[in-house]
Amino acid sequence: MQTQVNKILICLVLIMINACISSGQTTQTYPKLAGYIGIVHPIVTFSSQGTHSNFKDSYTVGMPIGINIWKSAKIGFSTEIVPTIKATNSSSKVSNVLFHPGILVALGSGFTFAGRAAFETSGRYGLTPVINKTVKKNKGSSYFVAVPLPVRFGNDQPSSFGIGFQFGIAF
Repeated sequence: MQTQVNKILICLVLIMINACISSGQTTQTYPKLAGYIGIVHPIVTFSSQGTHSNFKDSYTVGMPIGINIWKSAKIGFSTEIVPTIKATNSSSKVSNVLFHPGILVALGSGFTFAGRAAFETSGRYGLTPVINKTVKKNKGSSYFVAVPLPVRFGNDQPSSFGIGFQFGIAF
């Protein structure tokens, strides 16, 4: 299993390197299409069962892969798929896959709000507001950081609210 994870990580790094050296368009016409890939770390989740923090008993990491379609400089649509891996001292496995469609609103100064619906293979569903900030913009790519705030319901579990940290590259 570790070999498969290493192969996936190597492929992701090669994709990111290719995106960095690829050239992009110099003029902005709409609709505009952009892809992205990243890493998301859930930090803490709150529910009536208590507070669960990542890195305590296990490590959970997600790998969002998405496409943004900007209708104009102010508004767009986004969809992403996020496979999540959970690792403990004894094992690691894909624990969930999240389908995450939503709306994008440019807030200015490199900030974007994403309002996403959330549908998980674990049976959970909900909403994820995300605040995103472009931290470095290149000719054909840009680096970003984001704070997702997932709210989840369903699957005979208590409602939960979480905070995460995401970073990645858009191209």
